[in-house]
Amino acid sequence: MPEEEKAPTIMSSMRPDGSRVVIRTADVKGRYVFWRRVIFALLIGCYVAGPLVNINGNPAVFLDVAQRRFFLFGNTFNAQDFWIVLLFGLTFIFTILLITAWRGRLWCGWVCPQTVFLEALFRPIERLVDGSREKAQKAALQPWGMGKVLRFILKHALYLLMAAFVAHASVALFVSVPAYITMVQEGPLAHLTPFIWTAVLTVLFFFNFAWFREQFCVVLCPYGRMQSVLHDQDSVVISYDSKRGEPRGKLVKAKPGEEAPQRGDCVDCKRCIYVCPTAMDIRGGLQMECLACAQCIDACDEVMKKLNKPQGLIRYASQQELSTGKRRFLRPRIFIYAVAILIAFGALSFSLAKRQSFEVLMFRPSGFSPWILEGSKIYNQYELHLVNKQSTAATYRIEARFLEGAEVIIGLPKVEAGYLAEVEPFSSASIPLRIGVERERLKEMLYGSEGEGERKDAILPAVRARIQNLQTQELKERSARFLSPGKSALQPKERD
Repeated sequence: MPEEEKAPTIMSSMRPDGSRVVIRTADVKGRYVFWRRVIFALLIGCYVAGPLVNINGNPAVFLDVAQRRFFLFGNTFNAQDFWIVLLFGLTFIFTILLITAWRGRLWCGWVCPQTVFLEALFRPIERLVDGSREKAQKAALQPWGMGKVLRFILKHALYLLMAAFVAHASVALFVSVPAYITMVQEGPLAHLTPFIWTAVLTVLFFFNFAWFREQFCVVLCPYGRMQSVLHDQDSVVISYDSKRGEPRGKLVKAKPGEEAPQRGDCVDCKRCIYVCPTAMDIRGGLQMECLACAQCIDACDEVMKKLNKPQGLIRYASQQELSTGKRRFLRPRIFIYAVAILIAFGALSFSLAKRQSFEVLMFRPSGFSPWILEGSKIYNQYELHLVNKQSTAATYRIEARFLEGAEVIIGLPKVEAGYLAEVEPFSSASIPLRIGVERERLKEMLYGSEGEGERKDAILPAVRARIQNLQTQELKERSARFLSPGKSALQPKERD
C-alpha cells in the first residue's frame, strides 16, 4: 500500500505528523450514488436557473443588496423584512437538528454545496484527466515528465474554468443576469466591484475544490464536530455490522485435512475506504469524518453481490438497531425539535401571510415646535413616511381625521377629497400632515366651558391617518397625539 494510504492515528486525511494525505477516491456505482447524482443535478440546475428564470417580471432569485431589495420566487422583500430571514433561519436550523438526530449527516452527504460542487463538477474532471484511482496512484509515484505536466496543466485549467463558472453563477444572484451581461460587455474597469468579487470567488472556489476539498469538512466546518451531541444511540447513521462482518479477512481455502479459518462476511478489501471522500474506515465506527455520502454502502453491496452474500454489511442503521435489532424513532429530542420546527415555521408562515406591500410611519418632523400658533388656530405638524415594498409603482390614498370641523391639510397643496401619493418601486415618500383647531374650542375641551377647570389632556382624541394601497386595497392606520400649549396661549385671537 502506498504511504499516503496507511492508517493515520489522527484522522483519515492526516498523517501522525500533521501533514495531509492526498485522497483519490475510487469510482463506485449503486442506488445511493445514482440518487445523489440526481439530487446534485437538480440542485445545480436550480442554482443556475434562479437568476435566469423570471417570475412576475423579476428573476426567481435576485438578492440586490446594493439597493436593499430581494426577489424570491415571485415575492419581493426589502430591508424592513429582514426579521423574516431570522424566522426562516430558525426554521432551517431546527430542521437540520431534527434530520441530524433522526438520520445523521444527510445534509453533508446529499445537499451541502461543498459536497454538491465537489462531487458533481470537480471530481468528474479529476477522473476524466487522471483516470481511475489506481491509474492516478501510479502516476503520482512517477517522476515528472511531459505527459504528467500536460495532465496537471489540463486538469487545473479545467478546475479554473469550473471555478469561474460557479463564481459567475454566484455573483449573478446579486446583480441579475441582464445586468451581469452588460457589465461583461462594458469591461471590468467600468464595473470594478462586481469584477473583483467574481475574481475573488473564482480564486477561493479554485483553492477549495482543487486542493482544500475534504479539509473544509473535517477541519473548518463545525457541524461535523457537533455530531457527538446531536446523535444518540437511536440515530440512523451509516454503520458497519461488526457482528456479521467480524472477524474480517481474505477468503482462503482450507488445505486438505485442515479446518478453514473462521471469517465474517467482511473480506477486508478496503473498498469502503477507497470510495470514501475523506478516506475514513467506517468499520471503526461512526467518526467525525463521515459525511453520510453512502458511497461505502454501494461499494460494499457491490462486493457482497459478487461474493453471493447478503447485502447490507454496511447500511443505514442505529447503534441500538445493531445491538438489539430494534429501531426507535420517537424520543425526547425528536419531539423537542419537531415542536421547535412547528413553532418557527408557524411564525414564518403567519408572518408571510400577514405581510403587506407597504410600510408607513407617522411622526413629528424634527426641528419644529410641537405646535404652531396662527391666527385663531393652533396647528400640529406630522409627517407620514411611506415605503413601497413592491417591484412596481403604487398609488396610495391618504386621509386623516381629528375633531369634527378641524382643519386637515395633507400634502402640499391641500386636497379635499383625500391625498393621492404615488411612490416608485422600492422607494419611499414623505407626506406632510397638518391639523388645525380653533383656540377657543380647544380651551373649552381642555379646561371646561368657563376655562377655569383642571386641564384634561386625555379628553382629546388621537389624530388618525388612514393609508390605502389602491392597487392591492391593503389598508393601514396610524395615530399620534395632538399637543396643545398652556391656557394663556389658548386665549381667543382674531385672525391676522
